[in-house]
Amino acid sequence: METKHWIVDKSGITHQHYPQIKEAALLIQDGEVVAFPTETVYGLGGNVKMDSAVQKIFQAKGRPSDNPLIVHIAERSDVDKLAQKVPEYAQKLMDAFWPGPLTIIVPKKEGVLSELVTAGLNTVAIRMPDHPAALEIIKAAGIPVAAPSANRSGKPSPTTAAHVLEDLSGRIAGVVDGGETGVGLESTVVDCTGTFPVILRPGGVTQLDIEAVSGKVEMNAAHNDLKEPPKSPGMKYTHYAPKAPLYLIEGTNGQIQHKINQLRAEGKKIGLLTTEESERFYEADAVLSCGQRRNLESVAKRLYGTLRSFDEQPVDMILAETFPSEGVGAAIMNRLEKAAGHRWIEAE
Repeated sequence: METKHWIVDKSGITHQHYPQIKEAALLIQDGEVVAFPTETVYGLGGNVKMDSAVQKIFQAKGRPSDNPLIVHIAERSDVDKLAQKVPEYAQKLMDAFWPGPLTIIVPKKEGVLSELVTAGLNTVAIRMPDHPAALEIIKAAGIPVAAPSANRSGKPSPTTAAHVLEDLSGRIAGVVDGGETGVGLESTVVDCTGTFPVILRPGGVTQLDIEAVSGKVEMNAAHNDLKEPPKSPGMKYTHYAPKAPLYLIEGTNGQIQHKINQLRAEGKKIGLLTTEESERFYEADAVLSCGQRRNLESVAKRLYGTLRSFDEQPVDMILAETFPSEGVGAAIMNRLEKAAGHRWIEAE
């Protein structure tokens, strides 16, 4: 399959972009899958009503079919078409954070979506992306669009069209290239089926942000129960991983360097994921910075691209420094723990 590549201006969609937008939207209508930028990562969009289209998403990604997909909308009124019931606190969250990197899970209306989108669950995950290209494509398609991240399953999510093409060229109908994404990590996913919101996956909208709007909110530790179907993407399987095995490590610069020296003495080639403040303190086979520790938003934006960069380095294993688990740091650590398969290595 030839994968088409349309380039649009990331600063806004003008009349000159509408032919590309329309072509991409028509392909989605017809049951093909097309990648497009959002403010978080690139999504892989398909028609939510067609089993065959949703199957193409899973096939392109190599993604397990028991992992539900997030439905992307362009109009607030679409929520009523998809959801059976939306609690008042969820309405407030939508008022505060849509369009934006927040996904709500609510009871679904039966007979509206392909059962493959929701993995047979009685709930649906919905969000309205904050990106002009994404919104125009969804509007032009005239339907909500199921869109997981546009990468091969398990790999770091794509933050550029080049990442999408690296993973999916020849496997999908096209990619709308809107440049680098902004947030860099997937949306916050909030379960809104109970009496108060429960965060299933942290993201750009933080727990404090949500508390300021809804009051009580809980953070649910992502489960790894292989017998239970995941209610949200990112909860069950190893994700976001580079080719070399990744391990989390905590300690001083000296302790981490000592561990690097030990591993290299054993003949291993070591990569280190660090920040701009610390990279000059380390010597390894590859030392890559993913942003500034004093600015965790910069780490979130660059994390996946940096993880992908390790695939171009001659390393046998990667050590990753850790981050505070407050604010956006919770999302960063969630992704790193998934990328590492919850593996830690002790600094000495």
